[in-house]
Amino acid sequence: MSTAPTTARNERFFTLPVITLIASSFVLGMSEFVVVGILPDIASGLKVSEVTVGNLVSLFAFVYAPVTPLGSALSARFPRFATHLTLIGVFLAGNVLCAFAPNYGVLVIARIMIALVSGTLVAIAMTYAPDVTIDKYRTKFIAWVFSGFSIASVVGVPIGTWVANVFGWRWAFHLVNVLTVMVIILILTVLPRNSHIVRVGFIRQFRLFLDHRIQLGVLAVVCGAASSYVFYTYLTPIMRDEIHVPEQYLSIGLVVYGAACLWSNLHAGKLAEKGRGVEPLCHLRWVFLAHAVLLCSLALASIIPLYGALLLIVLGMFMYLFNASSQVLYMDVAAQSHPGSLNLAASLNSMSFNIGIAVGSAVGGVVNDGLGLTWLGPFGALFALLAVGTTVMLKPYINKEIAY
Repeated sequence: MSTAPTTARNERFFTLPVITLIASSFVLGMSEFVVVGILPDIASGLKVSEVTVGNLVSLFAFVYAPVTPLGSALSARFPRFATHLTLIGVFLAGNVLCAFAPNYGVLVIARIMIALVSGTLVAIAMTYAPDVTIDKYRTKFIAWVFSGFSIASVVGVPIGTWVANVFGWRWAFHLVNVLTVMVIILILTVLPRNSHIVRVGFIRQFRLFLDHRIQLGVLAVVCGAASSYVFYTYLTPIMRDEIHVPEQYLSIGLVVYGAACLWSNLHAGKLAEKGRGVEPLCHLRWVFLAHAVLLCSLALASIIPLYGALLLIVLGMFMYLFNASSQVLYMDVAAQSHPGSLNLAASLNSMSFNIGIAVGSAVGGVVNDGLGLTWLGPFGALFALLAVGTTVMLKPYINKEIAY
């Protein structure tokens, strides 16, 4: 039985269980992103190059993407609360190892530990939705859990960077560890302990991937994420070299962009309220089309710097608009046609987005090396147009029951 107060009848959204799950994603996001802010400090402290430390970012995504669906499918076969605590314990151990890593090799092992469990922790957090909030707040809950990562990039990373500059880079991870312990205490205190153990076989859960709606939803997220990360990977050079933001104001520019991304995540919840199943994502074809046009105009940034600066803010506001709608698609399709795959479905957004990050960053690197920063936006627009195509292909599935 649950030890947490019943929230199904509670009209308030920001209850302690909901706040706990948002705080959990904040800590996950801070741990993932803080490396970027303290990269030079880690390189100096461990006496390795900045490029070597930078490889930790791509390594994290490389591990995160394939392991997340596997871990989520496996976790569905065990009691949710115990699994949640076990995985966040592994997450804490990984961050403690980061804080005390004597060399780069140990730091790599620690980051792999964190990547192995982070995606599954997000998926498990999503499965609490019917237990901690009422149905009308479902999309709002999804949006806010995802927003924990945006809040981490806007607030957590700058704070972690400041702590690293004042006390040393290891203290940034100590801060993450303190926050994680606080989240664990909240989990023990307020989250429900009921479980929804899957009775279907481990392999059978992956039949979810044979559903055309799921395939198109995953492709839309991959393309949507790639469209932004083609240029976002080089956001600082774009601000510095194309828009001519003075060096001392680059950090402020990053915070402003992060605030735009936070708005994007929160507004995504409102967009996801327009229907159920595939319908909300279908409605976003016009959003992806507008994004493509805006990305093409990024080529004008060096000619009209003021326009470029304003455009980056708008692009940040577009960056995550599809997150909640795609999550609704995954969860509703699974509930309708693949009820034994709910944990796996909850992990697909994280998996798809990280694949998009890897693809977009790789393409951005090739374009930047071959053609320069000016062409990053137009190439990102190609991915946005592919996302338009996938959402159009989803339209025939609205209000249809499909058996697989």
